[in-house]
Amino acid sequence: MKHDHISFQDYNMDQFYLPMDLEVEIPIHHVCRIINQAVEELDQTILYQCYDGGGRPPYHPKMMLKIILYAYMYNDNKVIEF
Repeated sequence: MKHDHISFQDYNMDQFYLPMDLEVEIPIHHVCRIINQAVEELDQTILYQCYDGGGRPPYHPKMMLKIILYAYMYNDNKVIEF
């Protein structure tokens, strides 16, 4: 059953980190930056079509895809076998 409104838990890549901005600590050509850019450029409708809506808001699909791709790059079977 599809709902006309889909909501996710808050997901903001531009949030302020205390005591410092962790992004400055990540090298410019690190794989996590490449994964981030690739996922952010995806068409969101591809990710949203799997969600019916309703119930408790799930984690944002972009965030989850980034975690899965990063874990896959390092072959972390504990994360891949969710």
